[in-house]
Amino acid sequence: MTPHDPESLLERAFTEAVDRVEDPDDTTARVLDAAYEQFCRLGLRRSTMEDVARRAGVSRITVYRRFATKDALVEHVVRREFRQYFDRFRTDIRHARTAADRVVLGFASALRAIRGNPLIGGLMEVEPEVLVPSMLTDGGRTMAVVRRFLAGQLRREQRAGQVPERVDVDVVAELMVRVSASFLVTPSELVDLDDDEQVREVARRFLVPMLAEPGAG
Repeated sequence: MTPHDPESLLERAFTEAVDRVEDPDDTTARVLDAAYEQFCRLGLRRSTMEDVARRAGVSRITVYRRFATKDALVEHVVRREFRQYFDRFRTDIRHARTAADRVVLGFASALRAIRGNPLIGGLMEVEPEVLVPSMLTDGGRTMAVVRRFLAGQLRREQRAGQVPERVDVDVVAELMVRVSASFLVTPSELVDLDDDEQVREVARRFLVPMLAEPGAG
């Protein structure tokens, strides 16, 4: 992305994933499937629009008619992966009985889903210069989108009486997102991120208390 772009790739991907913008037709979905496989196999830098067209079994012109640039194609592929992540997040926390349980399960779900995603997790490990700068040098816009999503979930908890009204859910969401992003960008030597129980214990001990009534205890 160029310095003149008003939004980062990840910001747009997150925003439209939250807004649930759907892929318009079968051919587009076919191209996106091919691009996902191509990017997973060779990464972003080594993949071309021609590679994607060949893998999709369509002409290069067909790909360009739907995605004017490679950046646009990458953005749509990343967006679709994050849309699936948000769907999985909601599924993982659906059967939790309390807000505390949903925070614990959601934190573990987020780290597991992103780290385990063949595209997103793979790029963060193999080509971190592609995604990490977008997360860290876009003026905080990418994390702000995720924070708004999480804050919305916490407001639902407040309306249901699960979180005290005096809790500033925007600040809590901000802190939770920054903790998650830190683990994703720089894995810990103390917490084994592949151990779900360790990850859940971190959430129980340090994230759940943020939901307590201010001044309590």
